[in-house]
Amino acid sequence: MTFQGINHFHHTPDREWFETDAVLRVSLGNFLFFTILAIFMIGVKNQKDPRDSVHHGGWMMKIICWCILVILMFFVPNGIISFYEATSKFGSGLFLLVQVVLLLDFVHGWNDKWVGYDEQFWYMALLVVSLVCYVATFSFSGLLFYLFTPSGHDCGLNTFFIVMTLIFVFVFAVVTLHPSVSGSILPASVISLYCMYLCYSGLASEPRDYECNGLHKHSKAVSTSSLTIGLLTTVLSVVYSAVRAGSSTTLLSPPSSPRAGSGKPLLPLDKADEHHEEEEKSKPVTYSYSFFHLIFSLASMYSAMLLTGWSTSVGESGKLVDVGWPSVWVRIITSWATAAALFIWSLVAPILFPDREF
Repeated sequence: MTFQGINHFHHTPDREWFETDAVLRVSLGNFLFFTILAIFMIGVKNQKDPRDSVHHGGWMMKIICWCILVILMFFVPNGIISFYEATSKFGSGLFLLVQVVLLLDFVHGWNDKWVGYDEQFWYMALLVVSLVCYVATFSFSGLLFYLFTPSGHDCGLNTFFIVMTLIFVFVFAVVTLHPSVSGSILPASVISLYCMYLCYSGLASEPRDYECNGLHKHSKAVSTSSLTIGLLTTVLSVVYSAVRAGSSTTLLSPPSSPRAGSGKPLLPLDKADEHHEEEEKSKPVTYSYSFFHLIFSLASMYSAMLLTGWSTSVGESGKLVDVGWPSVWVRIITSWATAAALFIWSLVAPILFPDREF
């Protein structure tokens, strides 16, 4: 007797296949859990909505539902897992863009806070930090030329990646310092350094047998460090989005929500009197619950791609994680999208649409 929902094989796959399959199935369970919550929370406008209590409470039921979803994923056909694997590559790219948005929000907040002190010391501090970031950026680019464009090899693609990143760094500075923009050099310097890091991350993900990858002698150490940094940035992004949402900032806020105030925290506070509680419930929500859960959905996809080497590790680089051409292109394209679609737009949008708030 056989079960239709359980996969059967004519021959037993190797251990790496089972490891990759397990990661993808757990990731799919996480993705479905947060996606269902994101869909369920669409349209929540104020804290009187019954779904508000679901968002902030019901933790035991959520844990049970999450466990059930993860367990059920081990009974779905391989075809669904393969489809999720392909979809996760695009979702991971979106999550990298979300990381950039979170970084922009953090850097602009940092800059506004120091400028708000309106003291010479803090202006000098902004200048020093910006210079350090630019020195690190150009030093980083020199290291990339040394490692990924070795002499005696045709490494035009790697050279193109590095040069394009440097061009974007130059464009960031020019646009920021333009009189019409009135931008700050600190966000430009930090984003420049981040773009150079993405360029390095992409180049370091090239297959180890690629002649232009100068890290082939240290493949295991680089693979481990790449995984560690990737997971660390994922955790920081998710935690930062939770903190920003809980503190009633504008990053995750719908247009109709208040820009500041005492919004309801993610974790329940001590019981207050009934009158005060009713007043709190009548307040509009201070951020988008759906977008909040969507960040976790995309993070589930990105973590799966990191742990499985973008599902190319077995074919291209053995047991190395986060290695392969899909990883390269996702990071490089994300770096370019950061330049063209996000940072530069954040600078010129207030000029093009002066009546709108950005």
